[in-house]
Amino acid sequence: MSFWKIFFSSLLAFVIGTFLVMFILIALIAGLVSSFGGEAPATVHSNSILSLDLGYDIPEQTTYIPFQGFSFSEFEPAVAPGVYDIIKNIKKAKTDPAIKGIYLNSGYIGVGMANTEQLRNALLDFKKSGKFIIAYAELYSEKAYYLCSVADKVVVNPKGVVEFNGMSAQYMFFKGLLDKVGIEAQVFYDGKFKSATEPFRLDSMSKENELMTHVLLNDVQDKVMNTIAASRKIERTQLDSISNNLLVQNSWDAKKYNLVDEVWFEDEVRDYLKTQLELKESDKIEQVTLGKYLSVPGNKEEVTLQTDRIAILFAAGDIVDGKGDDSNVGAEKYIKQLRKLREDEKVKAIVFRVNSPGGSALASDVIAREVALTVAKKPVVVSMGDYAASGGYYIAANASKIVAQPNTLTGSIGVFGIFPNMQKLFEDKLGITFDGVTTGKFSDFGDVSRPMRPDEKLIVQRGVDSIYSNFKAVVVKGRKLSPELVDTIAQGRVWTGSQALAFGLVDTLGGLEDAIAMAAGLAKLDKYRLVEYPEIDKDMFEVVRLFSDEKERSAIRQKLGPFYSLYEQVQVLATMKGVQARMPVMVEIE
Repeated sequence: MSFWKIFFSSLLAFVIGTFLVMFILIALIAGLVSSFGGEAPATVHSNSILSLDLGYDIPEQTTYIPFQGFSFSEFEPAVAPGVYDIIKNIKKAKTDPAIKGIYLNSGYIGVGMANTEQLRNALLDFKKSGKFIIAYAELYSEKAYYLCSVADKVVVNPKGVVEFNGMSAQYMFFKGLLDKVGIEAQVFYDGKFKSATEPFRLDSMSKENELMTHVLLNDVQDKVMNTIAASRKIERTQLDSISNNLLVQNSWDAKKYNLVDEVWFEDEVRDYLKTQLELKESDKIEQVTLGKYLSVPGNKEEVTLQTDRIAILFAAGDIVDGKGDDSNVGAEKYIKQLRKLREDEKVKAIVFRVNSPGGSALASDVIAREVALTVAKKPVVVSMGDYAASGGYYIAANASKIVAQPNTLTGSIGVFGIFPNMQKLFEDKLGITFDGVTTGKFSDFGDVSRPMRPDEKLIVQRGVDSIYSNFKAVVVKGRKLSPELVDTIAQGRVWTGSQALAFGLVDTLGGLEDAIAMAAGLAKLDKYRLVEYPEIDKDMFEVVRLFSDEKERSAIRQKLGPFYSLYEQVQVLATMKGVQARMPVMVEIE
């Protein structure tokens, strides 16, 4: 009798405990979901500073990361402010009487050169208010220093250093590895500068790729050095000498050559901030983080209830077939978004924010088609981020107007396909053989266990040629350029935004706010409301999925460290399907 009593008591306790845990978990998730949409405005005390720490991978659109840095006391998820929201809030701080200055604490910045330039321009505009910007870091990467050189006072830690040795772009080649394991990359491409296939067919850069990369680097380097020279009041020739001869090897060298103003510890920086805020030594510095400042209402004159709207459609990441996910541009998802915005009578214009190195040629083509259909009904202005190349340019070409940053990497009008032959791996390395029966000559077309026949290769190359011709035709029609010019500037070659402007691939240079102003002008709007798409998914199960995905990425990033970029490249290669309109994997300017 006592056994059954204990058994049922334990069972009841287990059931109650399980339901209690489930109830708490559901309540937490529900609270988290609701916090996405109903966050209470943060309080900004008078005489405050806006603290900008940009040392994270900055997304295009602000994202919320469930449970990472989650505050159970305030029921708030961690927030990763996007490029546009950072710029908006710097602009908001410019006219906010409570904000007296910006404390820029970013020795690393997680965006490319084009978006870094956008953020720098926003800070430059902030300074017109007469408010101060103080920059501090223990170590400055070259890109972060470019951003922080806009500050009124640039400070480095006594044990730190400023990286100032010029720019580089490095490619990784896999041909030797593939040869060793017995895999042949059967490559098909169009465009003599289409270097995305070189890692699989060569062991070093081709002359064309080397020339292209050299021109790109020099163009970006020239703009960056001129900008730094103007901000720091250093002669350009002297700045070149500092960089080329690696004259800055420690923090004191940085001060000697006027790259920084002071060599201080962070507590000394905070003491200086107190003097700027006219505080006593014992007083506390009031500061608000960017994540908190997002919820602070903007200028009361800003229009938020207007019927007329301009939609900002963010498209960041690889272009893929199907729906895709939050980290890429899924054709199915963006076709639906464009159709929805096209039919919405309240939306008078669309700003299509593209930050993509390309991807699936088919997905790029169907998105480009939807852009063309939308342009027939209302203005679509493309704003280019760090990249809008190959497939990224494909989906932009039909827009009403295109706006790019001077350092945007764009163009790369070319396509390729890669089909592996794994016969030697299977037979020589693993001892595996294959045999089978077919009903026709091409029934096993694409079989990776054997090399492609000449007639099969001809079919694939014809397909690649056809897609390349169609890509160029889209550019000719969308940009109203001659076929001869497009053929010359295509060839898979990557251009900077400044170079693209000279050829007519873009209409003007500027950032996202310039694109918004252009869209308003085309739609003849004086007052309008800005709405962002894709909308943040508040579904409970989607929140849990985001949490799982982010935890997985974070764990892999932590384990692999500096090799994480290699892992990302391998992931891209593993998921490639069909013909690709993709820029080199990956032109990363450091």
